[in-house]
Amino acid sequence: MLDTLRQIETPEGVFLRLRAAGALPRAQAWTIDFVLRMMVFWIAMIPLSLLGTAGMGVGTLLLFALMWIYAVVCEVWFGGQTLGKRALGLRVVSADGAPVTLVPSVVRNLLRVVDILPGVYAVGLASTLIDPYGRRLGDVIAGTMVIHGGELPAGSQVPAVPAIAPPPGLAAEEQAVIVEFAERCAQLTPQRQQELADLLQPVTGCTGDAGVQRLLGYANWLLGRT
Repeated sequence: MLDTLRQIETPEGVFLRLRAAGALPRAQAWTIDFVLRMMVFWIAMIPLSLLGTAGMGVGTLLLFALMWIYAVVCEVWFGGQTLGKRALGLRVVSADGAPVTLVPSVVRNLLRVVDILPGVYAVGLASTLIDPYGRRLGDVIAGTMVIHGGELPAGSQVPAVPAIAPPPGLAAEEQAVIVEFAERCAQLTPQRQQELADLLQPVTGCTGDAGVQRLLGYANWLLGRT
């Protein structure tokens, strides 16, 4: 049986557990997204069809945006989750657990065309059977993976606050520091928490208690509390 749990130990000794999503939940998420996109398209085409050639041109651009740009925007700026993935509790991350960035997201979505070949998703299916974590070819090449919102590592003492997706491009070392800070937060005085949070102001954009809460939100996201 395929073990889809990927455990990454950062240089700081923090373990990030990534539970790879199987083909079925990914297909279900894609189906939800496809249905939603088609609903938006056909509803928009009702008034656009009254505009003749110009309306059809706008409709073509809308269809392109829905099929290709929608997923990239959601993955990069909304925590790796399209509406379909959010409904299934899935998200896209980099293979090292970091938030997915623009280029990998574009690559994985463009290569879906290859995964579909020869029309029955044969390439993508073959890739999921070969890859240790069941990734399709687009994810393998882009260095990304689709994961479930996993459980917190055993012994983790991260305060449960609403999860916040970290900024795109956050390095593995940076996310490890954030998780370690959150795990030790209960052992620190509020003043010391804020002092440490201030050091990470370039990442959070906040200082003081607001910075502490932002870091805790990031840590909850990284550990799978979505």
